Amino acid sequence: MTKSGNTRGFFRNALDSLIEARARQASHYVAGALLMLDDETLKAHGYSRETLKKTARAPYMF
Repeated sequence: MTKSGNTRGFFRNALDSLIEARARQASHYVAGALLMLDDETLKAHGYSRETLKKTARAPYMF
């Protein structure tokens, strides 16, 4: 059997899923840390407290 060049292997898919999960986990952590800053600092750096709250509360598997 020959493998098509477009199909991805099991281990590559598993690695991609792991990387995506860790990126979401890091995003939640950073959002939580940024929520400790005052509103003026958040605004100066282009963040919104409401958006960060949504990001910090979004569910993830790990």
